Amino acid sequence: LNATQFRTLVDSLYKGQTAILSKLGTANTDWQKQIYQTAISTDHNINVTGGLKNMPYRFSVGYTNQDGIIKTSNFERYTGSFNLSPSFFDDHLKINLNGKGMLVNNRYADGGVVGSAASMDPTQPIYASTSDPNYSLYKTNFGGYWQWYTTETATNRTVANVLAMKNPVATLNQKDDVSHARDFIGSAEFDYKVHFLPELHLHLNLGMESSYGIQRTYIDSLSGSNTHHGSTGFDEISKYNESLNYYMQYSKEIDRNKFDIMAGYEWQKWHHEESSEYQGLETNILDPHTGHVGGYNYTPTVKKSENLLVSFFGRLNYSLNDKYLLTATLRDDGSSRFSSTNRWSLFPAGAFAWKINEEDFLKDNNVVSDLKLRLGYGITGQQNINQGDYLYIPVYQSNMAGAYYPLGANNQYITTYRPNVYNPSLKWEETTTYNGGIDYGFFNSRITGSVDYYYRVTDNLLNNVNIPAGSNFSNQVMSNIGSLNNKGVEFSINGKVISTKDWSWEIGYNVTYNKNEITKLTNATTSNYIVPTGNISSGTGNTIQAQSVGHAASSFYVYQQKYDSITGKPIEGAFVDRNHDGKINGDDRYFYHNPAADILMGFSSKLIYKNFDFGFTLRASLGNYMYNDVDANGAYVGTSGVWSSSGFFSNKLASALVTNFTQNATNYFLSDYYIQNASFVRCDNITLGYSFKNLFKVISSGRIYATVQNPFIITKYKGLDPEISNGIDNNIYPKPMVTLVGLSLNF
Repeated sequence: LNATQFRTLVDSLYKGQTAILSKLGTANTDWQKQIYQTAISTDHNINVTGGLKNMPYRFSVGYTNQDGIIKTSNFERYTGSFNLSPSFFDDHLKINLNGKGMLVNNRYADGGVVGSAASMDPTQPIYASTSDPNYSLYKTNFGGYWQWYTTETATNRTVANVLAMKNPVATLNQKDDVSHARDFIGSAEFDYKVHFLPELHLHLNLGMESSYGIQRTYIDSLSGSNTHHGSTGFDEISKYNESLNYYMQYSKEIDRNKFDIMAGYEWQKWHHEESSEYQGLETNILDPHTGHVGGYNYTPTVKKSENLLVSFFGRLNYSLNDKYLLTATLRDDGSSRFSSTNRWSLFPAGAFAWKINEEDFLKDNNVVSDLKLRLGYGITGQQNINQGDYLYIPVYQSNMAGAYYPLGANNQYITTYRPNVYNPSLKWEETTTYNGGIDYGFFNSRITGSVDYYYRVTDNLLNNVNIPAGSNFSNQVMSNIGSLNNKGVEFSINGKVISTKDWSWEIGYNVTYNKNEITKLTNATTSNYIVPTGNISSGTGNTIQAQSVGHAASSFYVYQQKYDSITGKPIEGAFVDRNHDGKINGDDRYFYHNPAADILMGFSSKLIYKNFDFGFTLRASLGNYMYNDVDANGAYVGTSGVWSSSGFFSNKLASALVTNFTQNATNYFLSDYYIQNASFVRCDNITLGYSFKNLFKVISSGRIYATVQNPFIITKYKGLDPEISNGIDNNIYPKPMVTLVGLSLNF
């Protein structure tokens, strides 16, 4: 709400309550306008290519400077790369060396200002006025910024109200959060064609990535963003990844038969270390460790972890007459993230293709230029988990700063430890895919495309599940919860509509239909067994989604809303008694839509006239739904929802005045009213360019172009962005429209 709308709301809620009404300000501040900016960025790249005897080379350098759409945010990057490709022994040994280095400087804007700007009282000023009776208080304690404040009991000092939203402009300007990082990626590839057996190749790939970054955060001692009047500290991360890939490949053609046999070994390692340390800026403040007044330091923390992946693999390719193609592969993968019992898993795959257009009855056909039948089967594995690298090992971890226990005669404070959650039964998630398809082309490939059908079964599905209270200090653990099916059809068509000397027009269209369904839950004891998921902002520990057999993954699990028959508006706290037991409770929740789209479509067009080119890309998503967490969390406009007993106003969403929930009825945020159709058509980009050659006798060729990214979106969704992967819209950070002007020159 703007300042006028907010004053009207406050006047209506607190009529006659002068103590509260007197807290309204006289300003008209658009806090969101104060934190956002039109961001300018530049990107420069120079590439040099050439060759010495038996060694082609390529070098490049680059510089990027990009502001963020939140004020004070900036990204700066320097890059350099090289590629050397020497060959030896009459091309029997080929080497490919690659390296890329990056230096990155980042200044981060505090992401909390997005929510603060939306919730901050719009009648208050950015800076305290010199005519304000409390001006000296704001000047002394908050650097002159206006702030909701209170008095700290232990020190009798004026501090920012920890329960209130902070002045977002002050948060940005009084916080210096910068990082410096360096990164190097290198690889060396060796391919040796054996002298006495040229059909045999020995191939070795070595790769590594090393990176280091440190993020230093300084919060001004007069900042309203920290109860303890500022802090300083750092977070440091160092990591490296290493890989080795070796295989032997034998290729042979006998008459009309072609064989390609390959076998190899792969090793990968990921290692990372983290450390951090923060301390307060002042000494006359409350020490959170001991409860006494005095300076404090957070104990430095250090974390190290690594994981490895080892693979053995083999592949056979066979071709007969270049018409019948057969591929068979086998991988055996082992991950250190699983116990020795479940560490290894076998992944076979096979494919068959028939080039029908090569048959005699189609070979000289003037209409059909390409026709190929494809059949495939394969199993892939997934071992990425979000609870560390050692989830199968029972581990104790030191508690956070402040969790100390006094021990001994001197009551020395001893660090306490807690058990981490663990799951020794965790294993690979496996997806089996069956697919069949046809590639087609007509009229000398003026029209091309494909049709595919697929059926995927995912077993041992990885997902967080709730664990019984008291069994551990964590409330969720990653587990293999069951099986999920996906099936669908994909169709694509591309056409050269116009192809003349001066004109060229190419268009492309694709559409995918997909349906997913959970078919098994490992721990299910009843037909209506569910695994809650999808945490939301309202309440404590609430979820809006659930996994259940017979339903799509992460389907919304909600109450059915009742509506006023006259106004059509939802009735606060009124839900349908779906099981007809005369009461409303969790048994009345039901499954209602899911975040996954039923249909995905894409359309692209590129038109060329002489040296001019014009193109655009569109995407559509149909049948996907979103939980509008932003609206649900901000719906309550009752007296305690606008003015807090802790002494501050909170702005409200305009949508809250539509529902006008004033009683803070239990579970209103679990209503299907907030499950909204998020189907959309989005234009990803529009580009106009002009190409030229032989300019000033120095420039051999070049192109100047202008692109608009994300220029528009068509949707009925009531939130900010209908394209959020997990289906829960709890972020009002806007997706920007980017206008790009570029110039490429070849010398």
